Amino acid sequence: MTSLAVRSTAAPIPAPGHMGVDYEERVDFDRLRRYRLQRVKDALAGSECGAFLLFDFYNIRYTTQTWIGGALGDKMTRYALLTRSADGPTLWDFGSAARHHRLYAPWLDPSDSRAGMLGMRGAIAPSAGLMESAIREIRGMLTDAGLADHPVGVDIVEPPFLFEMQRQGLTVVDAQQYMLDARLIKSADEIMLLNQAAAMVDGVYQDIVGVLKPGIRENEVVALANKRLYEMGSDQVEAINAVSGERCNPHPHNFSDRLIRPGDQAFFDIIHSYNGYRTCYYRTFGVGSATASQRDAYTKAREWMDAAIAAVRPGVGTDEIAAVWPKATEFGFESEMAAFGLQFGHGLGLGLHERPIISRLNSMTAPVELQVGMVFALETYCPASDGFSAARIEEEVVVTSDGPRILTLFPAQDLVVANPY
Repeated sequence: MTSLAVRSTAAPIPAPGHMGVDYEERVDFDRLRRYRLQRVKDALAGSECGAFLLFDFYNIRYTTQTWIGGALGDKMTRYALLTRSADGPTLWDFGSAARHHRLYAPWLDPSDSRAGMLGMRGAIAPSAGLMESAIREIRGMLTDAGLADHPVGVDIVEPPFLFEMQRQGLTVVDAQQYMLDARLIKSADEIMLLNQAAAMVDGVYQDIVGVLKPGIRENEVVALANKRLYEMGSDQVEAINAVSGERCNPHPHNFSDRLIRPGDQAFFDIIHSYNGYRTCYYRTFGVGSATASQRDAYTKAREWMDAAIAAVRPGVGTDEIAAVWPKATEFGFESEMAAFGLQFGHGLGLGLHERPIISRLNSMTAPVELQVGMVFALETYCPASDGFSAARIEEEVVVTSDGPRILTLFPAQDLVVANPY
């Protein structure tokens, strides 16, 4: 399959649906698993580490091709070890999940799916000895592999676990930098999954436009979006921002029970994942009508967005992207720290905020060169002259050899007025 990241911009990126079929080539999950594991192996080989010990649940999914989300996925109990000498990772998981992996995840050696428990983010005190015994097991595996004297790369960790690793003589270094670099360049299969996730949000925005009338509450729109996404096959709706009227400026980054009123400007951000691959996808609407002030704000936000997209191509630095956006003081903020996240770009993949992070706060001093296969979201925000309305636009971009490709297709070149009077 030709890499989608290097095809001509004339060729569409597929969003083929939710099923595998015999009459089209779609996402090849075996190929996806091989690609992701090899990227981690290459990162490990290029590091000073003898092994990576992973707790970040996106890194665990990327490396082991297993997933537990929701209430259990972030409890710092699941962990995976990949050593330089191993063909694949060893995963410690909830006992019943480990048994499930042995039945349904044949890419893992059955002996590498193990029951584990560390403490549920401190609910079981370290004095119970679970961390001590887990690290003793890991240290034994490193010794058997001849790697006990090498640093162990860890992505995120609870302090008691870190202290116990050090007490048992292990040298700990940062693996998150290596893992984020490994996840930076998306394969054709990853790009297809990201596009499918965006296509689902396209449809949700069509539904939102239909119901966006005076009398509906922000939380009702959030409920609608959650329902439709799960009906369409989302595996996690991480967040829905719904912001309207006087709540638009300053941007609160959440939703409320506010009743939407005639003439409101309203914007939404839909963050969900399909087979793990996420969206971050803002759209702004007028409710019934729009004032000149609201339209002017939207026009400026669109101009900033279009300028950023026009600058996207391989070899460009993220500082060059950030430079086309206004300085914080030009749209009402005292510093780039205070305005962070408003004129903003961030990588998308299994995680919501991957590399590159693009903003005036960091990109001017630590720019990253754009490469073919990067996928990121670009966000702009413009407050209106009325003092409370604001426009928010976001587009998801793939870097190809020919320049940018846009995944987010719901109309946004001009302000859409929902259910005009």
